[in-house]
Amino acid sequence: MKEVILTVKKEFVTKYKNGYPLVFEDALESAKCLKDEGQIITLIDDKKAFLGRGYYGNQNKGCGWVLSNSKNSKFDYRFFYDKLRNAFSKRMRYYHSKDTTAFRVFNGEGDGIGGLTIDYFDEYYLITWYSKGIYVFKDMIIKAIKSLVSFEGIYEKKRFDENGMVLEEDSYYCGRKAPEPLIVKENGVNFAIYLNEGAMVGVFLDQKEVRKSIRDKYSKGKKVLNTFSYTGAFSMAAARGGAITTSVDLASRSLEKTIENFNINKINPEKHNIVVEDIFLYFKKAKKEELKFDLVILDPPSFATSKDHKFSAAKDYKDLVKLAIEVTENEGVIVASTNCAAFNMAKFKKFIDKAFKESNKHYEILEEHTLPQDFMITDKFPEGNYLKVLFVKVY
Repeated sequence: MKEVILTVKKEFVTKYKNGYPLVFEDALESAKCLKDEGQIITLIDDKKAFLGRGYYGNQNKGCGWVLSNSKNSKFDYRFFYDKLRNAFSKRMRYYHSKDTTAFRVFNGEGDGIGGLTIDYFDEYYLITWYSKGIYVFKDMIIKAIKSLVSFEGIYEKKRFDENGMVLEEDSYYCGRKAPEPLIVKENGVNFAIYLNEGAMVGVFLDQKEVRKSIRDKYSKGKKVLNTFSYTGAFSMAAARGGAITTSVDLASRSLEKTIENFNINKINPEKHNIVVEDIFLYFKKAKKEELKFDLVILDPPSFATSKDHKFSAAKDYKDLVKLAIEVTENEGVIVASTNCAAFNMAKFKKFIDKAFKESNKHYEILEEHTLPQDFMITDKFPEGNYLKVLFVKVY
């Protein structure tokens, strides 16, 4: 595949000189010569000075990634082996943990290869490819994994459908097939994982420290509302901490998935409420019935659509917090969380502040969380640190 030299527009040159890894079309003088995903690209300025080398690969964020700031770098087996070895060695404490058997071992640009993530689920590895471009290097990357670690099996997700969704096909790649469910542990709490079920396997690993905090500090004897609850992961943490939980999600599968997670944690699901309903309708009903909770967990997707509601985190988060305030006990806590990369923590705090002002309530931020240590980030790419979580006390 022919290497392509691309000139970066003047206003973006400093950004790439400083090591910014994401290549996007608006930064390039001409992206027309980009033909085959996976082809090597070299970025230069208008004086032909070298800025970086990487690959062309379309994903929702941009059209490629810079992998090296060295002019002579080769993207060969050795390159990928070194990046993976470095990443795996940084997660050694997780590998040695008895309480946690699910974590991220490679986090895209944070570990030096944008467009690729690898998660570990109790001796099984799940690779996610975010473009056809990174997929071109698949054989070298998998060969490197095989030479670095032992495993039961490897699964893969190809997220290079038009809108970044997973291509619907068998995710199994090699080794032994994982049991269904595969039971993993996170800080001693069990989760049922399905490695062959679309993009979402059953738990979002980036929330591990948030769940630990909920279990250890905010749950004993409390009433907890978990909204957008998916498989009930936050509910498991709260229940293990001694709370009675209410889990609400619009997806009908959330009922069986949440029951399954309660059962594998030896918690009686009948002592907890699992509601399949649009959360906005549930809030309306809860207000009418004057239901109040000691802890309300808000972890919506960046975008959600139901029959009656469209939700966008960037536009609607403030109003979601106002609904949560209405059902939170005085001196109760709201866990406000978002993975929306369109705004930073400072702006997120403004949403919270506005929601409380408009609700005529006072608040105190008790805890702040961003990505856990296994989700490596780089200061060269601030957008990569997408997770923002605030524990907010209501007065």
